[in-house]
Amino acid sequence: GAEAGGPSETSAADLETQVKGNSAFALDLYQVLKANEGNLFLSPYSISLALAMTYAGARGETEAQMAATLHYLLPQAQLHPAFYALDQALASRGQGAAGKDGEGFRLHIANALWGQEDEKFLPGFLSVTEQYYDAGLHLVDYARAPDKARRTINCWISQQTEGRIKDLIPPDAVDTGVRLILTNAIYFNAAWAEQFDEGATSDGPFYRLDGSQVNVPLMAQSQHFPYAEGPGYQALELPYDGYELAMVILLPEEGGFAGFEDSLDAERLEAILKALDSRQVAVTLPRFEFESKFSLNETLQALGMVNAFSTAADFSGMTPGGGLFISDVIHQAFVAVDEAGTEAAAATAVIMPKSAAPEEPIEFTANRPFLFLIRDLESGTILFLGRVVDPRG
Repeated sequence: GAEAGGPSETSAADLETQVKGNSAFALDLYQVLKANEGNLFLSPYSISLALAMTYAGARGETEAQMAATLHYLLPQAQLHPAFYALDQALASRGQGAAGKDGEGFRLHIANALWGQEDEKFLPGFLSVTEQYYDAGLHLVDYARAPDKARRTINCWISQQTEGRIKDLIPPDAVDTGVRLILTNAIYFNAAWAEQFDEGATSDGPFYRLDGSQVNVPLMAQSQHFPYAEGPGYQALELPYDGYELAMVILLPEEGGFAGFEDSLDAERLEAILKALDSRQVAVTLPRFEFESKFSLNETLQALGMVNAFSTAADFSGMTPGGGLFISDVIHQAFVAVDEAGTEAAAATAVIMPKSAAPEEPIEFTANRPFLFLIRDLESGTILFLGRVVDPRG
């Protein structure tokens, strides 16, 4: 049950179900967010995790809508242990591997609850978040010092993401009515298994969606990499040092970006990933660095998670009197890709007031918009997902 035991309770089948559900949600989310202009980057895993803690306190119709939207396919008693088992598996990655900055490989995922100091939270809720999400309850005083509470939380997120996500929660998001904020932060720093030689990088044109071109540094190397192609696209997997995580780049044919993007769901992605096969590939890839930030309220409501954001919310598993609802889900993510590797960070906050993620080489030239994701190879977890339509950010 939800009270006893630990990761041993999670079967391989439960883990696979959880990852499949997370991936389905990741692509659902992407399909709504892609309407935003420009580059896009998010950690669907961070979002799923932060909302899973919220889900632990959801009941009734609110719980049912969250399960449907987030593709939580397991019952609560199995879901939380599955997230825990996944977290433990991810925590074991990168032993002895290198980061892109000469330090060691980092994949750091942290959760925390920030509750109003005099609010009563139900022991069952606190025990699930503590046991399965390592999310201790930090007491703050929104009622009397909302901005101090906000700064405390932002400071924690900055520390967990090595300073990459500094001001996650904006000043207007926290007022005296807030009772609980759930946060998740994820930080990733890894060297490529096959680094690009800086001497091979040269400026060249990148063709944007509107046909205009910009000059950007294009990295190049020729090496054996997992590769697949199909009608309208090429796919390439660039493993990180340690060969446990990898970046997958999905390059639609010229003029075919929107059509490919529209057709990408979890099933299509899975089929592409299954088709990857080692080939000699001449890779050209721009350096890029940018961040994305968005409130996910409208997105999640569009996907069917409606009650959680209204006074109809039922989070009676959190506090004795109920009355909590979600006023904001804020997500921010950062990515930097260069010759040495990748640095990525993201954070999610769920804010809850009370009512009142040597043959002839094949040419893979990413000199036009592409989609990319960072995934854990063994479990299949999509840690980060995004697109580059202009490498200059």
